[in-house]
Amino acid sequence: MKLTLTNIRTIKRESDNKLTRHVCNYILEHWHSYEDKTNIFKDVLYHGCVSGIVSELIYYSDTLKFYKNYKDEINSLLSEQMQSMGCYSLLDIFGKNFDEEDPLIIDTHNQNLMAWYGFEETLRNIGNNFEQLQNYI
Repeated sequence: MKLTLTNIRTIKRESDNKLTRHVCNYILEHWHSYEDKTNIFKDVLYHGCVSGIVSELIYYSDTLKFYKNYKDEINSLLSEQMQSMGCYSLLDIFGKNFDEEDPLIIDTHNQNLMAWYGFEETLRNIGNNFEQLQNYI
């Protein structure tokens, strides 16, 4: 499929996943700021939310709210990834970034990490639909 505004809108409209719809809104909001539309995806996926590229996910107050709003969707993403990778520990995915002393993701650090993970993985999953991004994702 081609990366077009219409196709992003279609993905958003047809999705029953509220995190996917939210990330589609991010793409739509930034669409006219980019000449090369693939850079909407590449900027986030190459540099990560940690870089501040996603302005709504810079401050803890915002990332914690995001995590709480999309916790179920993020957990589903994480579960799918862990199953596909055959791993049983969050350390296998996040390494030293994951605070082992907070395995239930109750504290700020891990909730922030999960918010960034959820946004980035959802953007990656959306990007996987588009031919122009196959060599970058």
